[in-house]
Amino acid sequence: MTDDLNPLGPSEPGGPMFTGEDLSVWATAQSTGPVQRRGRYLPQSIKHPARMLPAIAEHAVHAYTRPGELVLDPMCGIGTTIVEAIHAGRDGIGVEYESRWSDIADANVAHAHTQGATGRGSIIRGDATRLTSLLPAALQGQVALVVTSPPYGPTVHGSVRPEAGAGIHKSNGAYNDGADKGNLAYRDLAGLTDGFTQILTGCAALLKPGGVVVVTARPWRKKGELVDLPSAVIAAGTAAGLVPVERAVALLAAVRGGRLVARPSFFQLSSVRKARAAGVPMHLIAHEDVLVLRKPPTAEPTGRGRP
Repeated sequence: MTDDLNPLGPSEPGGPMFTGEDLSVWATAQSTGPVQRRGRYLPQSIKHPARMLPAIAEHAVHAYTRPGELVLDPMCGIGTTIVEAIHAGRDGIGVEYESRWSDIADANVAHAHTQGATGRGSIIRGDATRLTSLLPAALQGQVALVVTSPPYGPTVHGSVRPEAGAGIHKSNGAYNDGADKGNLAYRDLAGLTDGFTQILTGCAALLKPGGVVVVTARPWRKKGELVDLPSAVIAAGTAAGLVPVERAVALLAAVRGGRLVARPSFFQLSSVRKARAAGVPMHLIAHEDVLVLRKPPTAEPTGRGRP
């Protein structure tokens, strides 16, 4: 990473997509997710099946914005990006498709203000594939940073607890009851990419020239096949008129004495153990890819996606 005021360094639109200078490692799991959220987020936040680590959002906000600037998360879930932005003295706007999560995000923003957060934060309930129709036209060209993460699908999330005589009980493992297919989590990769392209196209319209988009993503396996979500994110971003400028690593493992200490979920650990028992050399996931894209400094068409 370079300095906070110019974190993108020498990369320019039309130049190399990624170079060695554009790679960095974010040590974002020195404490566990529950420890990072304890007291800072309301207890009901745990019900969301895919929560971004607060340290990831915090790092992005400090690296790519100045105090007073505007941060957007078009798929904000429980409001992690917005909470971290307003704690850092930035303003934040979140958009969330499901009212269950937008209500919790609203409550988390209000809670942050009781803890002294100085930024302004608001949550809007709506479909982010129609982003520019949800937000006031006056915000177009005003957003400094977008931080978000697309869903990984409905089968890779949830909480577990042991139950005497009944094995493992899984809960909070779905975005909704599965009936509402408007949630991108219930689309295949092609449908997810198309929807995310529409979302990023809306973000491009709202970003100021030179504004930054930070997307966290990682591959997952579906019926044994690797689904390459990071590459799909890059494709969606370029289709939306954004320029990839950096590919970082946000650690999901702690760094202790120069070694990584994994923090796998129950599901990931179980999957890896089963694969190794079957002779498949699978490893624990210790990071998320961080794809950093930028709106060109001069106005250009925002791609083929629909705002």
